[in-house]
Amino acid sequence: MNRRHLLALAATPALLPTAGLGPDAALAGSEPASDATRHRSLTVDGVEIFYREAGPADAPALLLLHGYPTSSHMFRNLIPALAERYRVVAPDYPGFGYSAAPGRDRFTYSFDTFARLIERFTEIVGLTRYALYVMDYGAPVGFRLATAHPERVTALVVQNGNAYAEGLESPFWDPIRAYWKTGAAAEREALRQFTTPAATRWQYTDGVADPSRLSPDAWTLDQLGLDRPGNAEIQLDLFYDYRTNAPLYPAWQAYFRRHRPPTLVVWGRNDTIFPAAGAQAYRRDNPEAELHLLDTGHFALETHGAEIAALMRDFLARKLRAG
Repeated sequence: MNRRHLLALAATPALLPTAGLGPDAALAGSEPASDATRHRSLTVDGVEIFYREAGPADAPALLLLHGYPTSSHMFRNLIPALAERYRVVAPDYPGFGYSAAPGRDRFTYSFDTFARLIERFTEIVGLTRYALYVMDYGAPVGFRLATAHPERVTALVVQNGNAYAEGLESPFWDPIRAYWKTGAAAEREALRQFTTPAATRWQYTDGVADPSRLSPDAWTLDQLGLDRPGNAEIQLDLFYDYRTNAPLYPAWQAYFRRHRPPTLVVWGRNDTIFPAAGAQAYRRDNPEAELHLLDTGHFALETHGAEIAALMRDFLARKLRAG
């Protein structure tokens, strides 16, 4: 199968298994168990959104929000590890994964837009209350949801997702800050390197002691998405819009202080993008937050997925039952 064929598959949600009809179900001739992952899509405000879902429909809900440059694919192993006890839902943002990528001339790629769309998505799929798992871009999307509707959020799981100035204190952000300052073409072009195969792979391998634990499937699939025509421009728009997040940090921190949502912070302590100081800062506004710094990098699920799943099962069993 050549690269062009792979790219076509990656851009076509209809070719994914739907309604949980995996090979085991077909062989057995019966419906799959409720913890089997279903791959679905629906239309939200005119945009087709792909999502993964597993678990009993009446179980406590978990909403998993992915980062850059990945998609709900980053949760492929976590979802079945949690689905026995929880309804787990993980959507792809527009322009990511298998969701539609409407043209920039008719769709505004911004964190405000993503938050509004994901809020509407939760309403359509019936997530009236949910625990939030936020990673990277998932943090500014998820914290917009939480501050708008704190009554809907039962708990937070934060994995390398930032809400503090300390989390941006890395040289990684220097060229991005330069673009925020000018919005000019030269600074925009300087960031195009972040959409290249080398940069995508680096996000997974940086800070990882044993890269052999990483599946190359992850960054290969991510890069197929980035290589779609026009997608690099979408990502550059989002790099620029990321500047809108830092001014919201005080409001998010006030939410942590006022509402004290049960919070589990699991963080790759070797992350160059969001350094560990950003993880530790969560306890300043919510001293009861549980903090675990793991010996890995930005995409901690890729190397420490089993450990994170175990921490989540313990945390959610204690906190959601208490709530």
